[in-house]
Amino acid sequence: MKIKLNDKDSKIVKDNETYTLLDNTELKNLVVSKTILHPGQETTGHKHEGQEEVYQFISGHGKMEVNPKGIRGAEFFVGPTDTVLIPDGYFHKVYNKSETEDLIFVCVFDGSRNH
Repeated sequence: MKIKLNDKDSKIVKDNETYTLLDNTELKNLVVSKTILHPGQETTGHKHEGQEEVYQFISGHGKMEVNPKGIRGAEFFVGPTDTVLIPDGYFHKVYNKSETEDLIFVCVFDGSRNH
């Protein structure tokens, strides 16, 4: 099944000055989500017990933090074609360091949205 993560084919979960978040829930056990992180913004940062995630960066450039203990500091650059694996229970956060360009990434996770 081919899907498009856009306003028409997906559920808008959040849309504010920080980001636009769209979910496609066609599958029973996985959620496919698209985040458009606006210039100069960052996600709240969080972790999930019992849930793994995969982030695939589509466009823009920024930084991501993935840390097993939830302590800030383990950041690395991300951009188009980068894939980040987030193990169960790891803290993660994304930063858009650009002042002019959205940072767009697709996230796939098991279960249901709990964040």
